Amino acid sequence: MYLSRFLSIHALWVTVSSVMQHYPSVWGHYDVCKTQIYTEEGKIWDYMACQPEATDMTKYLKVKLDPPDITCGDPPETFCAMGNPYMCNNECDASTPELAHPPELMFDFEGRHPSTFWQSATWKEYPKPLQVNITLSWSKTIELTDNIVITFESGRPDQMILEKSLDYGRTWQPYQYYATDCLDAFHMDPKSVKDLSQHTILEIICTEEYSTGYMTNSKIIHFEIKDRFAFFAGPRLRNMASLYGQLDTTKKLKDFFTITDLRIRLLRPATGEIFVDEQHLARYFYAISDIKVYGRCKCNLHATVCVFDNNKLSCECEHNTTGPDCGKCKKNYQGRPWSPGSYLPIPKGTANTCIPSISSIGNPPKFDRILPNISSLEGSNPKQVAPKLALSTVSSVQVANHKRANVCDNEFLHCQNGGTCHNNVKCQCPAGYTGILCEKLRCEEAGSCNSDSGHGERAQGSLILLMALLGIITGPRLF
Repeated sequence: MYLSRFLSIHALWVTVSSVMQHYPSVWGHYDVCKTQIYTEEGKIWDYMACQPEATDMTKYLKVKLDPPDITCGDPPETFCAMGNPYMCNNECDASTPELAHPPELMFDFEGRHPSTFWQSATWKEYPKPLQVNITLSWSKTIELTDNIVITFESGRPDQMILEKSLDYGRTWQPYQYYATDCLDAFHMDPKSVKDLSQHTILEIICTEEYSTGYMTNSKIIHFEIKDRFAFFAGPRLRNMASLYGQLDTTKKLKDFFTITDLRIRLLRPATGEIFVDEQHLARYFYAISDIKVYGRCKCNLHATVCVFDNNKLSCECEHNTTGPDCGKCKKNYQGRPWSPGSYLPIPKGTANTCIPSISSIGNPPKFDRILPNISSLEGSNPKQVAPKLALSTVSSVQVANHKRANVCDNEFLHCQNGGTCHNNVKCQCPAGYTGILCEKLRCEEAGSCNSDSGHGERAQGSLILLMALLGIITGPRLF
């Protein structure tokens, strides 16, 4: 009796768990490109969108300093300790390993004592500016997934710019400005990421948050990636479907988190005061003990593996694609234009595989569906600082094969959370949900969600269902 009761409980729990797998808290990370499924015609491949796992990308970069001779130690020189800026008996000597501070120490293992760090020459040529460009290059397109964190062994600089490139360093755009006085340094009002919104997320800001004071954690500078994700996925990044949907349909947003190179421009060292002490210039320098950049290789949702071979990163492409970023179709698989994979519909996405060429199959290719190009990021205020986000366009070949793009259907673009598709143009969402595919909790738009909203209700409902079913199975007990 107890065995049968246990088996019944187990079966019910498996059922409830499988139902809950469709909720945002357990959506996957697109780590499989294809699986075998069984049909009436036998085993076939089921293709899906996929991407490599996020990792510490500093293991694969090349670093370049400009000017190249800015590192201290050649010739040897003394500098002042940060704890006591008038104790100037510390030495930097490039010819002695224990006293050298080369650039690679910005990326080595931290946690040792004393800490290791790169250090610049001191400001001995004042009033000539002490400026350094530190360029990090991957020779590969990278998608950022977490905050960029720079840890200074010296005081944080009074003025700094973080820049990005999308074309391997040929052109640069600012990511964020840092200053003790934004208005004086860059003619910009000071802001923080908390001052942004979904509509202004691409605005380039100047922050004073990481440049003032000598307090706890005053060595660290952030460029906040996750706080920007949270505008769509919620403060705990639980609603990743909303974020994935925006990345899927708004190219400028996706490009914002995509880089090939980063450049740290150190424009003025930490002074701690208004005037520079010209009698103790050895106290002014830059020193960085650690840089963290987390992300993944951009493979256009066509690969789960990115290999590092011959000092170069490249995607191991699936879906009959090829190229460093899986950015084109293989030879003989050009039966339709190449297209990146899609995060939608949740949770598997759409592979958008390349199909055999007409010459190799003798029949015209069939074109896949078109994903909806819808964005809530379109700015309504023409005077806002952030650039207005343009919707991605549909190719003329796709337009020729489709009179209208479906917003939803019953095959690929399923409405989530119990929503129903109305005439392929709109998801009719149940109470409590909203979004293109009913993927968002309605309370999130009103800012009234608590930590248990949605998830707690579903979990409680599932528990009640489980208890009710158990009551049916076990029946009343007499004592």
